[in-house]
Amino acid sequence: MCSLCGVLGAEVHWTDASARPDTFGAREGHATRRRERFGRIALANRILRHYRLRLDDFQGQSYVLRSATGRHELVPNLVGMWGAAEKLAGRPCDPLDPDLIAALERD
Repeated sequence: MCSLCGVLGAEVHWTDASARPDTFGAREGHATRRRERFGRIALANRILRHYRLRLDDFQGQSYVLRSATGRHELVPNLVGMWGAAEKLAGRPCDPLDPDLIAALERD
């Protein structure tokens, strides 16, 4: 996907509490789309660190996934990120990998 399509094609995700305060009203604090987005990025980066990858925001609409060697890929959403992560890491990104689980528990 070109970067312009990534910026223009993004939609609000169904989990965005800021988009649905009536559904997620019981949550503490004022939810903003940006704060939720950066929280999801931080959580993804805890997992991606195991694969020597890093996810960054791109214009509040898409994401840039980067490898430790400088390779990168623009991804439209977190669902699309996993395929790109496997491509950049050169191996499967298994959420049930015992080494990954041990690393997350140490954090």
